[in-house]
Amino acid sequence: MIGVIDTDGECAEWAFPAEPGAVRTARHAVRGTLRDWGLDSVGDVTVLLVSELVTNSLRYASGPIGVRLVRRNPAAADAPSGPALLVEVSDPLPDPPRERIAEPDDEGGRGLHLVAVSAQRWGTRHGKSGKTVWFELALPGE
Repeated sequence: MIGVIDTDGECAEWAFPAEPGAVRTARHAVRGTLRDWGLDSVGDVTVLLVSELVTNSLRYASGPIGVRLVRRNPAAADAPSGPALLVEVSDPLPDPPRERIAEPDDEGGRGLHLVAVSAQRWGTRHGKSGKTVWFELALPGE
């Protein structure tokens, strides 16, 4: 079940239980919000990257997984390079993930690499109770 924390025009946020259906539910929530915002052009890449990050959280953390979308205003003082979509995935595990290069036969290890090559910026930060992995995608044509 999705617990919508806040949806206010340019921001949407959910908390998902650390259960196997969380990845699918997160994908549907993100895709629906992007469609409502008219951002279908970044829908596929956003859903792919959210799937990877939620899967990582599900694999290593035992608590709730937060997903947050922010449609950044290019006029905002903290917007470094025009209109962008900021995506954050949080979990209670304090250890930051490490990007690695997966071998051809590895069944995992590609998520952060996909984020790194797809996003214009990405990173991690510690929170009060865990960490957040974030990435930013440029919004073309805005």
